[in-house]
Amino acid sequence: MKRSFRIALLTSLILFLNVSLSGQDYPGEKSDWYGFNKSQTMQPKPKLKSSDYHLMRGGLENTFIKLKQREKARVAFLGGSITYNGGGRDSICSYLQDRFPKIKFDFIAAGIPSFGSTEDVFRLERDVLMNGSVDLLFVEAAVNDGGKGKSNEEQIRSMEGIVRHTRENNPTTDIVFMYFVDPGKMNDYRQGKIPQVIQNHEKVAKYYNIPAINLAKEVTERINADEFTWKDDFKNLHPSPFGQGIYAHSMITYLNNALTGFVAEDDKITNYSILMKLDNACYDNGVLIPSSEIKLQKGWELVENWIPEIKANTRANYINVSMLIGKYPARSLKFKFEGNAVGVAVAAGPDAGIIEYRIDGGKWKKQDLFTKHSTYYHLPWYYTLADGLISGSHVLQLRLTDDQNKNSIGNSCVLRYIYVNR
Repeated sequence: MKRSFRIALLTSLILFLNVSLSGQDYPGEKSDWYGFNKSQTMQPKPKLKSSDYHLMRGGLENTFIKLKQREKARVAFLGGSITYNGGGRDSICSYLQDRFPKIKFDFIAAGIPSFGSTEDVFRLERDVLMNGSVDLLFVEAAVNDGGKGKSNEEQIRSMEGIVRHTRENNPTTDIVFMYFVDPGKMNDYRQGKIPQVIQNHEKVAKYYNIPAINLAKEVTERINADEFTWKDDFKNLHPSPFGQGIYAHSMITYLNNALTGFVAEDDKITNYSILMKLDNACYDNGVLIPSSEIKLQKGWELVENWIPEIKANTRANYINVSMLIGKYPARSLKFKFEGNAVGVAVAAGPDAGIIEYRIDGGKWKKQDLFTKHSTYYHLPWYYTLADGLISGSHVLQLRLTDDQNKNSIGNSCVLRYIYVNR
């Protein structure tokens, strides 16, 4: 069955699919992934049910009423490379448009490769909310959160910040968390453990009664049940077309179950209650401050259309943009801000250096900007330098050092944003 199932899926892909897996940043575009998904669901029933991996909680009642009573709807997808590449995202878009043909949808594809919850919460305003509130928001960050070394505390503060910022913008917005699979999560589940990053995200989801789709557990148990294999079928944490079809099937199943029932003309859309904060230091009002707004000091240069001098891979959203470039020696940058958290968003390439920073004239601390991927990538990376501060006026000072990571070839700092929770 496994082999015939796989062949049928691949045949369906050829017939129905005309989508590039490279993805697009903005906006979301229609695709034929739903056609692929419909073909998939016609195959013999698998051993396990996707619905067993869906945590329905508060559901999508507001979304369902809006889709039945209104003429327009805005649906946003916030996440990393799996969201950026489409597949499941595009399948949801096609499904919703087919299911509710009278609705004029505005789909926002806000997936950026390598980004996790910290990046997502501080760019939420720019990439999702700037053009108006959303009716339905899908959030995925479990893969990148699990691989970036962010603390449990920071993950929780970020995910809670996404929820609160979104619902302060529009208290009727429905939100769905999605937990995608990677080898680390598969190993945890096979040892009877819940992956720590999913525990962190679930702490927020349970508190705010937010539904979640646990694709990490579903894929693991389907592989354990010999429905398909990771190596031959799913391929990678960036799924093959077959793997994207598995994701699509589960997400469409969730929507079928969540968007059901009867809606009367006088049914009311309800506001979600703004609960007390789970963590008082959560990032619920994050913003990005462009490098062009930072006062220059000797040794720093603002480059309007930055292209790295050192050859290495780049991200589309981190090239040909304004960057504040510092090379040792240089004077410290001084940045005044209002809020309770601050950090720097940099391009951490092969020459990434080690910076020093301090808040409000306190003790200087060091932050190594070089990552495990920097040898071959000018990787977008967000470093939270201070959080849990008393809300109010603060001053960040930042300077380069002559210290160097043993794997780095330089001492540079390529700064795109300072981010702040106001």
